[in-house]
Amino acid sequence: MHLTKPNQELHQTLEAAADEIEAAVQDLFRKAKAYDEPEFLTAMERISRIHDHVDVLRTYAKQVMDGLIVKVGLSDIGIISTTEPQKESR
Repeated sequence: MHLTKPNQELHQTLEAAADEIEAAVQDLFRKAKAYDEPEFLTAMERISRIHDHVDVLRTYAKQVMDGLIVKVGLSDIGIISTTEPQKESR
């Protein structure tokens, strides 16, 4: 499916966010290996929750690619006018 530029950007942003979060999680894991067991287990629980969020971001990115999620501006739904306001005639 061909994506509009805003949807391409949305997909790329979601993927980039997931990549950055995963890199941060890897850093956290490397540091957590040096923790004592209680702190390590706490860190691993947090890492697990973060991975769940990364999975959601990647799912959203795929849904954008599949056309199930689209970026819509306020002008697309009639909240903001894209035309010049009409001048009142007197």
